[in-house]
Amino acid sequence: MIEQIYERKMLKDIEKYLDLKEAIVIYGARQVGKTTLLKYLIENNLKDKEGNVFYFDLELMNLLELCNQGPEKVHDYLIEKGADKEKQIYLIIDEIQYLENPTNFIKIIQDHYPKIKLLVSGSSTFEIKKKFKNSLVGRIICFEMYPLNFEEFLVFKGKKYKLGSNNSKIVNDELVILAKEYIKYGGYPRVVLENSEEKKQVLLFQIINTYINKDIRDIGNIRNVSGFNKLVQVLASQSGQLLNVSELSNSLDMNRETIEDYLNLLENTFIIKRIRPYHKNLRSELSKNPKVFFLDTGMMHLLWLKEFPKVVLGNVFETFVFLELMKRGHNINFWRTTNKQEIDFIVDGKVFYAIEAKLNFQKANMRTFNYFNEKYSSKNLIVGLEGKKKGKYIWELLEEMKK
Repeated sequence: MIEQIYERKMLKDIEKYLDLKEAIVIYGARQVGKTTLLKYLIENNLKDKEGNVFYFDLELMNLLELCNQGPEKVHDYLIEKGADKEKQIYLIIDEIQYLENPTNFIKIIQDHYPKIKLLVSGSSTFEIKKKFKNSLVGRIICFEMYPLNFEEFLVFKGKKYKLGSNNSKIVNDELVILAKEYIKYGGYPRVVLENSEEKKQVLLFQIINTYINKDIRDIGNIRNVSGFNKLVQVLASQSGQLLNVSELSNSLDMNRETIEDYLNLLENTFIIKRIRPYHKNLRSELSKNPKVFFLDTGMMHLLWLKEFPKVVLGNVFETFVFLELMKRGHNINFWRTTNKQEIDFIVDGKVFYAIEAKLNFQKANMRTFNYFNEKYSSKNLIVGLEGKKKGKYIWELLEEMKK
């Protein structure tokens, strides 16, 4: 059976750089589809370069050893395997972080082997930042890859809906049902493509066990395994809430420095994301703690609840809205005063948006917008999913933000 390979939205951005000299670096969590994306590029964009396209998976020891011997040995190997050195050679390397010195490898290729175009992937910005030095500035173009966004989810499910503000009520009602499915199970491609809920759960637990419980702990050299696991579970339950390191330190009986280290590790391995409060002048009135969000709602459910819930939960819906905004490249903050007046998301782009994410449209409190607008001029929007509609669905907001 031939595996179907689906096109990801970021492909269009990557295509622009295929003919430029810079190395392309794609990084993201395990199982988000980096390898599939590289294979899509090989089978579609580089199809006419056959014979000069080479794919290295550095989880294979012989290829890792070859690359660790240096670019000269790799170049000789490619020529030996039939590469035409007079033409552009495309070398695709999966899991580049396993190299002893990826910075040096890429730098030498870029500086001394102009006929080799590098496309590489990595599973951890922690490892990449540790091993990649500033000497690569101007030599690489980086792309972050996340689990599927809602639009990609629809493509993977074979649903041909145009996401925007002109949909009929029937189409929007169908999209609401699909959005609830997406929120429930998350956006890991293999999980989305699996039809059985039981198998979805098995797949996600496998990702958790191999990526969080093994890879990330190994990368971060975690000594307090029990404390680290408890922290991950607590963060899953607190997605969308203020992050208070002192409270975590007390409740988990861990020192602040260790928790900060673990938070940095989890952020650099694409498990969580922290966002900062928005302010211009009124710092004394504002909460200074960041908010924390899990980067996949399905994984969040299993770490927190140990199962998929029957209904969408409010803080999970807020996480969904955050992820949709983040995956479209928007710069996101939140606003909260010391007397607990709060706006869920502030997006400062072509238009200055104040956004409240409420699962049920009817539960939105407009008074917070009024308080915020005494200090700032913003476009105020409620994003919801249930109840009598008095705002926008997330797909309508995203379409508006493109304009």
